[in-house]
Amino acid sequence: MKGFPDLPPLWWLASIGVIYLAKYIVPQWHFENSVLTSFSWIVFGAALILLVWSAIWFFRKKTPIEPHHEAKHLIVEGPYRVSRNPIYLAFVMLTFASAIGHGSVIGLLMAVVLWVILDRRFAAPEEAGLRRVFGDDA
Repeated sequence: MKGFPDLPPLWWLASIGVIYLAKYIVPQWHFENSVLTSFSWIVFGAALILLVWSAIWFFRKKTPIEPHHEAKHLIVEGPYRVSRNPIYLAFVMLTFASAIGHGSVIGLLMAVVLWVILDRRFAAPEEAGLRRVFGDDA
């Protein structure tokens, strides 16, 4: 849709929406397990911490956090020492946690679909842009 903001949080919200819709449309594809529900809260909390920690580095480095903008600084500190895309990883973890917490088989699939979308639509072009701007340092 032309003019619609193409942003990772919107794709994440869509994945969560599918999980909730699926719970009502195909309830037989859901399971309940108190251990998995507890585990989902741990993953959810870790994902939120990773998301906030990663976002803080954008503000520290005064570089745009929005995709489709050229980076002003290369971030290699904090969670970026381990992953080039910790925010996208956090979104996938949040979807995975929601899927496990709601016992959604479709939600597990959505976590994989979200990962592919974020990788192809955002991470790959961003990596190319970082290499173009920062060369071998990226």
